[in-house]
Amino acid sequence: MKMKLAEIAKAISVENDISRWQDVEVSSVAFDSRQIANGALFVPLTGQQDGHKFVQNAFEHGASATLWASDHPIEKSNQPILVVKDPLKALQELSKYYLSKINPFVVAVTGSNGKTTTKDMIASILSTQMNVTKTYENFNNQIGVPVTLLNMESNTEAVVVEMGMDHFGELDFLTKMVNPDIAVITMIGEAHIEFFGTRDKIADAKMEITHGLKEDGTFVFNGDEPLLTQRAKQVDQEQRTFGRQLENNLYATSVNLTSHEIKFTTNMWPDTEFTVPMMGEYNINNALAALSVADLMRISSANMQTGLAHVELTQNRAQWIAGKNGEQILSDVYNSNPTAAKQVLHAFALTQTEGQRVAVLGDMLELGDAAANLHASLAQELDPAKIQSVFLIGPHMKALRDELQNKYSADALHYFDIEQKEQMTAQLQDSLTNDDIVLLKASHGIHLETVLESLK
Repeated sequence: MKMKLAEIAKAISVENDISRWQDVEVSSVAFDSRQIANGALFVPLTGQQDGHKFVQNAFEHGASATLWASDHPIEKSNQPILVVKDPLKALQELSKYYLSKINPFVVAVTGSNGKTTTKDMIASILSTQMNVTKTYENFNNQIGVPVTLLNMESNTEAVVVEMGMDHFGELDFLTKMVNPDIAVITMIGEAHIEFFGTRDKIADAKMEITHGLKEDGTFVFNGDEPLLTQRAKQVDQEQRTFGRQLENNLYATSVNLTSHEIKFTTNMWPDTEFTVPMMGEYNINNALAALSVADLMRISSANMQTGLAHVELTQNRAQWIAGKNGEQILSDVYNSNPTAAKQVLHAFALTQTEGQRVAVLGDMLELGDAAANLHASLAQELDPAKIQSVFLIGPHMKALRDELQNKYSADALHYFDIEQKEQMTAQLQDSLTNDDIVLLKASHGIHLETVLESLK
């Protein structure tokens, strides 16, 4: 972005006189004073700490200007300060203004699983023919989405926006902020069931992404999911479905899986074989969602091939990494829920190895009263003949440990309390050989990335 403070002030109804700073130019936005780039607009948010405490630090790191909440006392300053009622709302208003100014094609993506991977695939394919911006890492909430929009370059032709939620109303707000041309739902799982209670209610919340869909927009969704096909009848806009069933607009016609890639053909381009540098049959639907978007945007099948084959994935999502003992580690530590965990365990059990398969599983969070049963349900994907050793960590994983005690011997099933992570890591390291493969999977709150760093 490139905007002078005079333009910004007009867009967000700044309350103070900024005439002496009106020609100051802003080239980015940031809400973390430690990650300020030169020329940034700092947005002091109030969370666990009050961001106003870090305004001076932001200027020292190169910020050009800062927002400032009008209910905070302000001293005279020689630095450019824009006083607003609420810095977060001002950030959101500014992002809407800038989006309308740049006017790119907008693709919004949500889903219980696969939304980040699908976002990455869509952006990779579209970038073969267009200038594309995509959500950075998991900047998918009421703060991250406007930051994504405001960090678009002025030549952006398409923006792929990931949208997350754990309560009703969040997707409604986000989709009305961006007014997508295409809205995508990857699937409905049990993520955040603690807050919603049932998958039906999760589906209701996910469908909010259609509330801001342009009248001439298109709703792209997983046609294998009855909860979505039922609700899609209430959506007036054009619709496209993807999935494994033949009733979908787009489906895979042949599939070849290896430990590091997927090859498949489809009904729409029967002579074109697509390759995705990822494991797991579940990623076929993510790729089909991306191809559905690409078709709507008139991307050639050759460029679809190129985009999928060279997709750059967000870190720590089903990523193979070499361990210090020579073992191969499948790092999927950013997040976890029952559906995703079962999918990756199923794929991991089919991965070829000369050694043992070792699964390291941490708690899946936000499952509420269903937590014990949902953790125990992972046992159906754990077979000692396929996954020889299991390491479990976290209080919820006790339910899975209890379920597995009749399947696994005591020397193959290891349980640790959450404060025993270092002990688990040391025991895991001592057990591995250079022929083994290891899966790391847990909710982000368990921080298995620290185990990964010790193993790398």
